[in-house]
Amino acid sequence: MESKLMLYNTLTRRKEEFVPLVEGRAGMYVCGPTVYGDPHLGHARPAVTFDLLFRYLKAAGYKVRYVRNITDVGHLEHDADEGEDKIAKKARLEQLEPMEVAHYYTERYHRAMDALNVLSPSIEPHASGHIIEQIAFVQRILDAGYAYVSNGSVYFDVEKYNAKYNYGRLSGRNLDDIVANTRELDGQGDKRHSYDFALWKKASPEHIMRWPSPWSDGFPGWHMECSAMSTRYLGERFDIHGGGMDLMFPHHECEIAQSTAALGCDSARYWVHNNMITINGQKMGKSLGNFITLEELFTGSHKLLAQAYSPMTIRFFVLQAHYRSTLDFSNEALQAAEKGLDRLMKGIEALGKIKPAAASTVDPAELERRCAEAMADDLNSPMVISALFDWVRIINQIVDGQQTIAAADLEALTATVRRYAFDILGLRDEKSAGTASGRDYVTPLVEMLLAERLKARAAKDWAASDRIRDGLSAAGIRVKDRKDGSDWELE
Repeated sequence: MESKLMLYNTLTRRKEEFVPLVEGRAGMYVCGPTVYGDPHLGHARPAVTFDLLFRYLKAAGYKVRYVRNITDVGHLEHDADEGEDKIAKKARLEQLEPMEVAHYYTERYHRAMDALNVLSPSIEPHASGHIIEQIAFVQRILDAGYAYVSNGSVYFDVEKYNAKYNYGRLSGRNLDDIVANTRELDGQGDKRHSYDFALWKKASPEHIMRWPSPWSDGFPGWHMECSAMSTRYLGERFDIHGGGMDLMFPHHECEIAQSTAALGCDSARYWVHNNMITINGQKMGKSLGNFITLEELFTGSHKLLAQAYSPMTIRFFVLQAHYRSTLDFSNEALQAAEKGLDRLMKGIEALGKIKPAAASTVDPAELERRCAEAMADDLNSPMVISALFDWVRIINQIVDGQQTIAAADLEALTATVRRYAFDILGLRDEKSAGTASGRDYVTPLVEMLLAERLKARAAKDWAASDRIRDGLSAAGIRVKDRKDGSDWELE
């Protein structure tokens, strides 16, 4: 791919050409899930977004190290410095060990990601497995003078940091605004200021998850794990840090502060954030209780769902919107995605049936150019899909004999379509691969009915032909007659 990749960098608020630290190599860290509940539609968006970036960088020839963490300790309720650990709370309620909870939901997350055709990252570190690195990182911040110990806990000194560096440069907030919008909370008496945040927390007697440290038996702050693990596997300076826009403040802002205080510079050069999935304009999330799990989507078992939706329908739904735009959930939008995906897969299937002609009336280089330009322009997946749809129409014209394509051009077109649809967008044909909910029973039945209809048409039994077509239409299947037979698609 010759197009230069332009990525929107949240830190600078503009699109910038991606120039890696090491030529031909790309290092990317993405915040993964906190594993205390089933993965939901809100988890699908960052997973698919950064899978798209991972796939694109690899297709562009980069050797990519993609690190996506598992948060299994330190993420307290309400994303605050007080309260119960989310995983420990779930363990207490279900009378399990915290690591049982973490393992169970990590496995559930992996199965959902497999269904969505999200590639495994290069490294998937767990916060609980990197306590030593986190303690060392806290010590570096203390040694640099940007943290203080209070009653066995260690807190980041935001005011002192802000005097030299700019706290709030990622999220666009300034310290005065943060002070004005931060109320003093009970239980935060160990902090000098309410906006200071925990690097290490002394564990209360009932707190199960605890480790020895120079300051107390306790556990790391939520933000600390990402600073420690990203630099552990990607180096003190690396290329891309990704995550959802909801993590920009305080999580990513605190990461930048921690890394800058310890290392003298921010670790990540490009900060990339996907926007939220909303329901009726409200962010979808566990804490709001308005989420739909991926399993509920795949089975249609949630009260808000009109039907089940396949994993590839969900992936296509996510990719149809640019990753930086909000994506509002509705049955209508998912049903439209289902029809669009079916249309695309039918086009790719038809491509395999084309018999080449002596000469071409079409130029497949146009599709490659459009797709390459769209992906290089901040991963514009909707424009890639639009280009593919335009060529599905052209493919159908070739099948119908309205256009022709020579063998070399057919080979090039097939390679381009498959590269963008399957390798980069990460879609797959669920009819041939099987779906999460089981075998595809529809295709063989429809094909059998169309074969009977073809016999009826050959016998000029138009009534029988129409009856089969109308019956399929009533079942939501549109029949398209061609010179050499019939094709079908979901309406």
